[in-house]
Amino acid sequence: MNAANPKEAKKRQLLDEGVRLLLARGYHGTGLQEILSRAGIPKGSFYHYFPSKEAFSAAVIEHYIEPFIQQLDHHLGQNAATPLQALQDYFRALIEELQGNDFKGGCLLGNLMGEVGDTSALCRQALQRALHRYRDKIAAMLAQAQAAGLVRRDRTAEELADCIVDNWQGALLRMKVERSTAPLERFMDQIFRELLPGEAAGPETGLHPASSET
Repeated sequence: MNAANPKEAKKRQLLDEGVRLLLARGYHGTGLQEILSRAGIPKGSFYHYFPSKEAFSAAVIEHYIEPFIQQLDHHLGQNAATPLQALQDYFRALIEELQGNDFKGGCLLGNLMGEVGDTSALCRQALQRALHRYRDKIAAMLAQAQAAGLVRRDRTAEELADCIVDNWQGALLRMKVERSTAPLERFMDQIFRELLPGEAAGPETGLHPASSET
């Protein structure tokens, strides 16, 4: 084991604790001392890893999105799944997880967009990068589904992916207020039954072609 590994392990531990606390308490409700205590790192050592709380939060944002990219890849890698079915399965798994967590947390990106998106340039840039990575992964899946005729072609995959990301963020906010999966189920219906389906979609896929007037 080289000397860099223990430091990287501690840094990852800090980022993991940052995700948990920022999700639970937000940027302004999260103190560095609590993060350090949970990670078992002396206060003076924090600055060996990050120059400021703002820089730390920006790093947490980019750390947070990585598992979601991996989950999309996992669902896409399932043997029988089409790209569109993989996307449905991904969101269905998220809904089940959110329900199991009693609707707490939501999405760190959406939470921080509202809290520091217009006050911290560093966090705003990290949010943009994370959102674009997420959008681009979804767009790549949609492009494959378009090629198979499962998704409409009158809009680009990027436009459709932006619509999915925007609607998902809104549904998550409604979920937190209503403490119900109803907004998330509406998202599933509106996206996968109304917005996306192309000419090859049919009852056996659980999808229906979108109207040409949509």
